[in-house]
Amino acid sequence: MIQLDEKIYFYLLAIVPVIVLAFFFLQIWKKRTQRQFADQKLLKRLAPNKSKLKSALKLIFLSLGLTFLIIALVNPKIGTKLETVKREGVDIVFALDVSKSMLAEDIAPNRLEKAKRLISEIINQLASDRIGIIAYAGQAYPQLPITTDYGAAKMFLQSMNTDMLSSQGTAINAAIDLASTYYDDSEQTNRVLFIVSDGEDHSESTTLDAVESASESGIRIFTIGVGKPKGAPIPIKRKGVVESLKKDSQGEVVITKLNETILSEIADQGNGEYIDGSNTEDAVDLIKEQLDQMDKKEFEAKQFAEYKDQFQWFLGIGLLFLFLDIFLLDRKTKWLKKLNLFNEHDDV
Repeated sequence: MIQLDEKIYFYLLAIVPVIVLAFFFLQIWKKRTQRQFADQKLLKRLAPNKSKLKSALKLIFLSLGLTFLIIALVNPKIGTKLETVKREGVDIVFALDVSKSMLAEDIAPNRLEKAKRLISEIINQLASDRIGIIAYAGQAYPQLPITTDYGAAKMFLQSMNTDMLSSQGTAINAAIDLASTYYDDSEQTNRVLFIVSDGEDHSESTTLDAVESASESGIRIFTIGVGKPKGAPIPIKRKGVVESLKKDSQGEVVITKLNETILSEIADQGNGEYIDGSNTEDAVDLIKEQLDQMDKKEFEAKQFAEYKDQFQWFLGIGLLFLFLDIFLLDRKTKWLKKLNLFNEHDDV
């Protein structure tokens, strides 16, 4: 397991391409200036030991040296020991609606991005709970199984989009049924499912049946609504530019609305609570309060311990490259010149 102490220093890597560009522009300027002074044959006679290869090699050494020094500043660490620790928490599954209606922009920047930010902020407030993620539209798809790896959860969360599922629609019942399979501990007393959606449900007749079944197995269902009740059209974009608005079979612009009624009904029947996701801070505080009130289940989790600094390796390699750059001269090397490896013999 690798840990990075000071990621902000990665921005310094921008120096490397700047140096490379400056080198190429300098070479172009030199060639133009030299042409004004003399032709190529005369220049070779005036500077017979000038090596073209050495200049490029010095640039490579300088670039590599700076790169390794910057990585040393970041200070990579490697976990050297895997320990099993006791943790207490709740099993939480997030079911995120990725149907096309989540592209509506009645809440900035759009419903889906707002939902992802909400989940990410909730994860930031967790300490030792286990989490899983489900994506659903016309069907449900497991995105991340129950885990304590919050970093992986955020990575998977950010990659979710409305094109990841080919089957469109909004089948909340499928998400609830799939979430029921996530809880692998029969003794877990607190199982929580957060459904983050605009509430458009194309399977209302079977959704409440799924809620009842999940509730009987000890799953508490909370719903988080994203969007506005007055609704908004669904933009169809290409390369970030709106080309048109989604229309129905009659050619009318589709207006998608936040359905708080169905979301509240699901939460009530699922022994949970409906939460308005319009204000991220208020929603996260309310959810944290709810989770803090729940009994925690003790479970075992493996995690790396005893991280050791590795910056010294990168520092040593970086200094070595800079040392080579300083002592590597621009003129041709005599013994290499005799071997003629780089075709450096003077023209006769």
